[in-house]
Amino acid sequence: MRPGTSRARSSVAALTAVLLIPSLAACGSKGGGGSTAGAPASCSLGSGGTATVSPSVEPTTTALGGPLPTVTADPKLTAMVPAGLSRSGVMTVGTDSTYAPDEFLAADGHTVQGFDIDLLNGVAAKLGLKTSYQSATFDSIIPAVESCKYDFSVSSFTINADREKAVNMISYFSSGMQWARKTGSTAIASIDEACGKRVAAQTGTTEADDLAARSKTCTGAKKSAITVDLYQNQSDATAAVVSGKDDAMSADSQVTAYAVQQTGGKLATLGPIYASAPYGFVVKKGEETFAAAVSDAVNAMIADGTYKAILDHWGVSSGGIAKSEVNPDVTVASSTPSATPSSSASPSGSASPTSSASASASAHS
Repeated sequence: MRPGTSRARSSVAALTAVLLIPSLAACGSKGGGGSTAGAPASCSLGSGGTATVSPSVEPTTTALGGPLPTVTADPKLTAMVPAGLSRSGVMTVGTDSTYAPDEFLAADGHTVQGFDIDLLNGVAAKLGLKTSYQSATFDSIIPAVESCKYDFSVSSFTINADREKAVNMISYFSSGMQWARKTGSTAIASIDEACGKRVAAQTGTTEADDLAARSKTCTGAKKSAITVDLYQNQSDATAAVVSGKDDAMSADSQVTAYAVQQTGGKLATLGPIYASAPYGFVVKKGEETFAAAVSDAVNAMIADGTYKAILDHWGVSSGGIAKSEVNPDVTVASSTPSATPSSSASPSGSASPTSSASASASAHS
């Protein structure tokens, strides 16, 4: 990502302040997950070299305040980093920075922050690397990792079997889906009574797939379809519910909880958390040694308490995992919601994609 040598000791807090570098071009069509057609047959990490590196960054704190742990580079892990990345000292990371509290922009409109970012900055420090973030639309990211435009991605990607066929996924968190409605609203009583209602979600997410499946179940039961309003940014979906345009929204559980907190009581959760599944960092196929190093770095942070400290810092410790794995065995429910869709029967990934391109368009959850 950035030129420089590996550092024996790096502050996660300092790394959090790295500026988000806008992407010069989208890597895929919106909603279609992009295309890997025309991608090079092989490419090397650290070869992108197009990111502008921010100048030296002073230590900072996140929006929640307080220092973050200091992370020490591990020589055994730095030896597992691809040669190109070792030379540059910087990982170019694709992310959709619209998904608070996972990855989002600070008040300055440039600095990317969030618990995903703090975790990855800690992992990078373990590997003797820095991170350079590039903004991208969510559904373009995995194809861009496959083509080496990005060395890496963190963007709240849910791990599923189709995605693991396209890229290496390294587990680091677990999240489910949860709905919210405007506080005091009587427009929708529960998630089981969504037929004929307007529900917001972000484009290309498992929530969008889940809502499509629920709507199909409604019409199959001779009830009105759910009007699914999809937004490019999660912040717009949240705003649509606060304004009353939509009756409810569905998002990852920690995203919904954060939205409730940040709107100052204008939103309230609706129904339980369901369909929990692991999130994964994304590394291209062919870089299994590097993927193993990333997983080992996460596990080292779990063992020394850094991992928990970061999750506690952001108030998302309920999603913590006991162990990180590369391409863990995941079973995505293929069941269809009942005629009255229930939280227990709803699938976590509904429409299963069949290609690497479409795989990139059904996560953020």
